[in-house]
Amino acid sequence: MTQPTPIPRERAARPLLLDLFCCAGGAATGYQRAGFDVVGVDIRPRPNYPFTFHQGDALEYLAALIASGEIERFAFVHSSPPCQAGCALTVGTNRSRGWGGTHVDLVPPTRELLDATGLPYVIEQPNGRAEIRKDLTLCGEQFGLGVLRHRNFELGRWTVIRPAHVPHRGRVRGWRHGAFFDGPYVAAYGNGGGKPSVPELQTAMGIDWTAVREELTEAIPPAYSQWIGAAFLTRSRLEVAA
Repeated sequence: MTQPTPIPRERAARPLLLDLFCCAGGAATGYQRAGFDVVGVDIRPRPNYPFTFHQGDALEYLAALIASGEIERFAFVHSSPPCQAGCALTVGTNRSRGWGGTHVDLVPPTRELLDATGLPYVIEQPNGRAEIRKDLTLCGEQFGLGVLRHRNFELGRWTVIRPAHVPHRGRVRGWRHGAFFDGPYVAAYGNGGGKPSVPELQTAMGIDWTAVREELTEAIPPAYSQWIGAAFLTRSRLEVAA
């Protein structure tokens, strides 16, 4: 079983957050800005991850933390399980090519372990996933970003008032069915078809610490998790004060 990476004890002044399936740290950066210290876990090497990082299987790592009792050092868990299984973009768009049907759905085992932690948590997924509750939906327009990038969040052991979905100002730039459309947003996925350059992606997403396209297209904008982290910490402070 994957053994937990030692976590510096001097970080106790700020609540500690576990970032599972962390990729290059889009979510982590937002949580850090909101007031957390962050430990990330990903099965692939992530040299651009800006905080404490452990390479390994995220669910094995979480199980080891639960078994050892080290999970009690954390205040919150964010998880972004791979979304290809059942994702509308993967299955719907590519069904005719035979893609999208062999991915393992990691959402149920992730939820089971998160429930076992006893901690408040988030499971993040894109549109098209029916396996999570859509307790919260965030969009780039809510934060003045150059992407729409709708993301749904299942909230475990805590709640928050859903913000209004701000009307979009136009289209996403790119080719659609043989026609090119311009617009105020860029498409943060794939290559070609009018897709943005890496600098355009960095600007649109609010990410400047990685220039790897794959990491940029897999990330959520830090503004999303900063909003979630701030909402959670505010709620926690109000509960303590009460």
